[in-house]
Amino acid sequence: MSFNPEDFNLLVKTRRSVFPDQFDTSRKVPDEIVKQIIANATWAPNHGQTEPWEFSVFSGAGLQKFAAFQSELYKEDAGSNFNEEKYKKLQQQPLKASHIISIGMKRTTTKNIPEIEDIEAVACAVQNIYLSVAAYGLGGYWTTGGITYLEKSKYFFGLGEKDKLLGFFYIAYIAIPSLPAKRKSIEEKMKWISS
Repeated sequence: MSFNPEDFNLLVKTRRSVFPDQFDTSRKVPDEIVKQIIANATWAPNHGQTEPWEFSVFSGAGLQKFAAFQSELYKEDAGSNFNEEKYKKLQQQPLKASHIISIGMKRTTTKNIPEIEDIEAVACAVQNIYLSVAAYGLGGYWTTGGITYLEKSKYFFGLGEKDKLLGFFYIAYIAIPSLPAKRKSIEEKMKWISS
């Protein structure tokens, strides 16, 4: 099977993060497309075929459930560092998305695989999500803000003690496109040793 490499190169180069204030909140992405995006994520490389990813999808009333959980957990955990503006943002931002996918890493316990390799596999799955979202002409971004690294947050997303919550992927139609990006030349980031 062969594919047009120029189409793929263009997809990679034009993929952008699109944030909630850029979302078209008047339309919802069909669930079937989100299911396909997650199916694409599961084809990421992973050591020992362990497939260490765990996804929960929030849509419809589930977005309100997610928003309420994260804002209240933040409020409970913040103590004297509580910030009312951040609290409101955690309540409101999720409602701008069509779907939110929690990104979990289920720790491999049946094989001798370093934790970092489970994390790397999930990151590859997220790249598949990013590219799939771009291919469908949708917007989205991976956030690790809010409650991502709070130990108490894991259980809400079906994760255990040895697992990790690695953030959330917001998906929606685009109202305001992201600006073009630029990268340093590959010569600045690559060494080529041929002899």
